[in-house]
Amino acid sequence: MLHSPRQRSHRRLTALCFVAASLVGVAAQAPAQDSLSQASIEAQQTQAALQRRIDSADDATREALERLRRATRQADRLESYNAELAPVVADQARRIESQQQALAQISTTREALPGEMREMVEQLRGMIEADMPFLRQERLARVDTLEQMLASDETSQADKLQKIFSVWRTELDYGRQMDQWSGPLTGERAPGAQAGSDYARQVDYLRVGRTGFYYVTPDGQVGGVWKVASQRWEPLDRGQIDEVRRGIRIARDQAAPALLALPASISVVPGQSPQAAGDEAGPGDAQTPSAPQETAQESAS
Repeated sequence: MLHSPRQRSHRRLTALCFVAASLVGVAAQAPAQDSLSQASIEAQQTQAALQRRIDSADDATREALERLRRATRQADRLESYNAELAPVVADQARRIESQQQALAQISTTREALPGEMREMVEQLRGMIEADMPFLRQERLARVDTLEQMLASDETSQADKLQKIFSVWRTELDYGRQMDQWSGPLTGERAPGAQAGSDYARQVDYLRVGRTGFYYVTPDGQVGGVWKVASQRWEPLDRGQIDEVRRGIRIARDQAAPALLALPASISVVPGQSPQAAGDEAGPGDAQTPSAPQETAQESAS
């Protein structure tokens, strides 16, 4: 088939247009692909940055959670420690309050102390004078020393009080001790005592606490028991004298401890204290033959 030159030109033009259009499409598609690639890269970078932020937030959260757990454990320990200290603090508060009250009253106590000490010494003298007459001069000499000390300003109040307490403790110890010594016989003799007992002679004394006070002559022939009710010596029989001598040997650690069957110096009445019984008993009561004799079973330890 033959074509005319016009037709061939037209076809060539159409082909050129198609090629130009294709080139234009390819040229337009290249920037679009570049933009898509750039957007994809940016999205990936954004996603990575976001992931890093998430990971960092997770680490911070875990660290904060661990700090919270440590703080909770420490708070529990502190709460337990405070619970343990609560009674100690309360006790210290009570002691502080007591000390504050004592400090507030210290001036009053300081003013009252000399009078109190004087009264304690006077009571001590009265007790010794009313007591059984054992070692009376020695005991009263201690009281005289205390009175001289109270009248002196060379001794502090604390030392004065300590010495007064020391003498009081000595007097209290007499009621728990067994003792013996030798000395002149003092005190009023009972009317029924043997005329041969010479009160100017040295005698051996035995004291069993404040329950019994006895003496025997060195020859062992005469002995007596001090009666609180009558305030005088009553004679002992032969068996009682032997018991006193045995008690003296025990007090000297020359014999083994044993029970002593001896009349007591105090009068014991059922339902009454020994002091009350002694106050009510008259001098004649201790000599009544029909009255039962008090027997002291004393442990010589």
